[in-house]
Amino acid sequence: MSRMGDVLAGFHAAWEFESDSVLIRYERGIRTPKLFQALGERRVPLEAIAGVTLTQGKRGTVALRIELRPGADPLLEAAAGQLKESGDPYRLVLPAERETLAEYYADELRAQLTDSGPADAFLVGAPEVPLAFKAYDAKASFDGNVVRFRWFWTGASSAKWKAGDQSFTVAELSGVEWRSPEVFEGHLRLLRRDSADGQPAQADQDPAAVVFGLGYGPVHESLPFAAAVLSAVRRSGPAAAVPAGAPRRDPADIAERIRHLGELHEAGLVTDEEFSSKKAELLAEL
Repeated sequence: MSRMGDVLAGFHAAWEFESDSVLIRYERGIRTPKLFQALGERRVPLEAIAGVTLTQGKRGTVALRIELRPGADPLLEAAAGQLKESGDPYRLVLPAERETLAEYYADELRAQLTDSGPADAFLVGAPEVPLAFKAYDAKASFDGNVVRFRWFWTGASSAKWKAGDQSFTVAELSGVEWRSPEVFEGHLRLLRRDSADGQPAQADQDPAAVVFGLGYGPVHESLPFAAAVLSAVRRSGPAAAVPAGAPRRDPADIAERIRHLGELHEAGLVTDEEFSSKKAELLAEL
């Protein structure tokens, strides 16, 4: 391995190579992605790494990327592939003239890797608690043991007001579902162990979920929150099985949502790809 303390600095971050891990420190500059600033730093044990890649980037850059083992990092597990390339916390972008140096470190890391299979437990630490953020319909907070949703009268549905403010202990949960606020119907949903009959399909009707919106639940706030909750749930014991069949919606409701989606598409607020993908998801629920 490289000498302990070797540092490779790139745009927005620097990687420090240690004997058993890579310590990633993110800059706090105005151009640094907000998610990186929120994370501050990430320590990645070598046992959590499945591979290392070096690719050509844009405008005279190269990108060195750590590929983590499935199940090794609560942040990536919560993100479920929804992060954009520019928001990948394990991708270091460097000037093209540093390609040879980057390749050297990539080779050094590869030589130390021993396992690429799924991890049995999280190997990368979760974001520190307490954490809180504002969704469109509630303020969500998590102290490490209890998740609380406090509804906003301006955004919460009548179903949520009727249920009242919610508190969920980690022991009550089996997992977390995070849908990026950068796509249609973004939300954070807590998956409950006792919901044998399933939870409402619509996040705005589910007291165990908060919905995002323009300026509400941004990635740099809601994703670390989801990762911290997911990590705490995994530590509390084996996750209960999530019901195999998602709750079915009424056909009339599906039709109405597709109509609304079409209006957003015609107005240019939803891309062709997002429209096709979401329409297929809705039709699959019939």
